[in-house]
Amino acid sequence: MSALPATSAPPGLTALPGLTWIAESPWAWPALEVVHLLGVALLLGNLLAFESRVLGWGRELPLQALARLSLGLAVAGFGLAALSGLTLFAAQPGEMLANRAFVWKMGLVMAAGVNAAVFHARDGLRRLDAMARAQTLASLGLWMGAMICGRWIAYV
Repeated sequence: MSALPATSAPPGLTALPGLTWIAESPWAWPALEVVHLLGVALLLGNLLAFESRVLGWGRELPLQALARLSLGLAVAGFGLAALSGLTLFAAQPGEMLANRAFVWKMGLVMAAGVNAAVFHARDGLRRLDAMARAQTLASLGLWMGAMICGRWIAYV
């Protein structure tokens, strides 16, 4: 039984050798989705705390200390989500690439990554200017969009 509905997958894109059991197993796919969700929760929860502080909420919290804690945990969450997500993708690459919600999700994740890189490259953590605040709002929107698209993968 496949975890995703049948789609018109691009020809030649099949699961990596040894990974077809993930899509066929009654427990492997859901277990990987749970790990993926835990990674996303760790990522987004910590970004929300950090970005709320950049936006001016919780001014009594020292920004540098909060950044060290929350950004480190957010990166760990991203790593967990990325590893589990890549495993899920490798089990059904053709189906995933044929899924519009998946393609949108990946585009939003890439845009969020570029946004974060630009934020840190321009030292937004030190500046805390209007651009830094706009970037945190963009970050929240991009990650929420990625999360919504991720949930829709099973339904489109």
